[in-house]
Amino acid sequence: MLTLALIGLLGGLITAVSPCILPVLPVVFLAGGTGGKEDDRTKPGAATEGPDAPSPHGGTAVLTAPAPAAPAPDAAGRPPRTRNRRPYAVVAGLVVSFAFFTLLGVTIISALGLPQDILRYIGLGLLVLIGLGLILPPVERILEKPFARIPQRQVNKEGGAFALGLGLGLLYVPCAGPVLAAITVAGARGEISADIVVLTLSFAVGTAVPLLAFALAGRRVAERVAAFRKRARVLRVIAGSLMIVLALGLAFDVTAAIQRALPDYTSGVQKKIEDSDAARQQLSGLYDDSNKELSRCEDGADELRSCGQAPPLEGIDGWLNTPGNRPVDLKSLRGKVTLIDFWTYSCINCQRAVPHLQDWERAYEDAGLRIIGVHSPEFAFEKKRGNVVSGAEKLGVTWPVALDNDLATWDNYRNRFWPAKYLIDAEGTVRYFKFGEGEYDKTEKMIRELLRQADPTVTLPEPTGRAMDDLTTGRTPETYLSNLRIRGYTGTPLVDDKPAVYRFPREPLALDKLSLDGTWTAGYEHFTAGPDARLAITYRAKNANLVLAGTGKVTVVVDGKATRTIDVSGSPTLYRLTDDKDPRTARLELRLDEGLQAYAFTFG
Repeated sequence: MLTLALIGLLGGLITAVSPCILPVLPVVFLAGGTGGKEDDRTKPGAATEGPDAPSPHGGTAVLTAPAPAAPAPDAAGRPPRTRNRRPYAVVAGLVVSFAFFTLLGVTIISALGLPQDILRYIGLGLLVLIGLGLILPPVERILEKPFARIPQRQVNKEGGAFALGLGLGLLYVPCAGPVLAAITVAGARGEISADIVVLTLSFAVGTAVPLLAFALAGRRVAERVAAFRKRARVLRVIAGSLMIVLALGLAFDVTAAIQRALPDYTSGVQKKIEDSDAARQQLSGLYDDSNKELSRCEDGADELRSCGQAPPLEGIDGWLNTPGNRPVDLKSLRGKVTLIDFWTYSCINCQRAVPHLQDWERAYEDAGLRIIGVHSPEFAFEKKRGNVVSGAEKLGVTWPVALDNDLATWDNYRNRFWPAKYLIDAEGTVRYFKFGEGEYDKTEKMIRELLRQADPTVTLPEPTGRAMDDLTTGRTPETYLSNLRIRGYTGTPLVDDKPAVYRFPREPLALDKLSLDGTWTAGYEHFTAGPDARLAITYRAKNANLVLAGTGKVTVVVDGKATRTIDVSGSPTLYRLTDDKDPRTARLELRLDEGLQAYAFTFG
């Protein structure tokens, strides 16, 4: 849990200094320095008669008891200052709104039947109201009325700042990466565990620290710069106007255009921290305590172990290859040995595993082996039932397939690989799992051992012994064309979700490095080709493959020689780019027609 808290804290820190937060920084800065009423209370002649005494600069100085005598001035004759706590109030409101509404907002909205965007509208409304309150004293008095009953003298004067923090927390939440994704998914499902609460609070604290520093800087400037003290009323109007402008900008998505125009200077750090192996392991499987025992086992162990009761197949959108497409309950398979295969139809790593699964089903079905494929999509197009049906038919997948579109079962098993195989014994206990390709002989050995444990009298055929070239060592890994998940990219810095012109680097591409040339739009799920779009990668493998979508042609150039032209048409499909008898190292260049979408490279 300490590691999880550290990941959340670092993820929050990254979010709070990323480009997505820049539009709210001026508001936070000015909010920390617009606490003019506290200074007014110490000025000679300031009103101190009782509750709701008016302030010379607008608003009220709410008290719940007769005011004490004014403190004596210091040696220089200056009145003492009452500490401006607005920065802390703003950040406290932000943390509260983020933690509460991120975890419980969806549940509350669904229970009340409210629109899904209601929290965003509330945040925008709060920004407008706070802005009007800074400009118009009567509005500020109305906003502070709910806080007037709070007995602490210093707290009740910060009600407007706290409300501002509440609004900012609702509006800046979408700007984050995998850590916030894990939190929001848990909140959307209403599955709030201790781990999720720790992750949420640590993330909120992480986001609060830089923002608090910025707000305190605003307060410091307001206290030190004479212009701030002399023109407090003008600055309050400026701050209020800025908040209203920000609300309008958010409402009409103007701020998004500004954010896209800024370089994503935190993406590299985010990948190393939030998308690291340690983070993935911590962030997967947070939603169900029943799967904690899976940590007893390790990937590809040399012997069977007890890894706890097999988690259920939950959150399934539908089934294939079952009578009437009815669901399969793992409990109904007690007495059998079950192999759970996590896969997705466009993943070539999964495709290469299918022949082994086919062999095992033919060889061991009569002995008691049952295979269930859990189709957990990487991309949105893989959620479409028709696409999965077509892909399964082409691959010859005949065993039951569960459509895990929301990755609920994926999370239950703490999985993070395609493909991944989990072996469940006749008593319903996970005994072995293997992530990725390879070691098929070991997996088959474990299947045979579990079948013998289930029925010592069983007669098993000879091992299938399918030849397997282990190309994983030294082979170029799967490469996503995603602005957040791409690895090995070199050249012109990527611009998120916006057409940009790229240029190949002058030096030759090193092995496993990829670069762009011409116009591209780099998105999270795919890169879209623009005018004169080219893509180059140096790879080592027998063959190179790319998931493509759209309508157009792709010219394949290998080591400077055009080898083939591919016609692309329709929904995303895996296309073979090169095919050699033996592994080799080569520079692959693709020239794509405008509008084509490229998703991910895989290598065989």
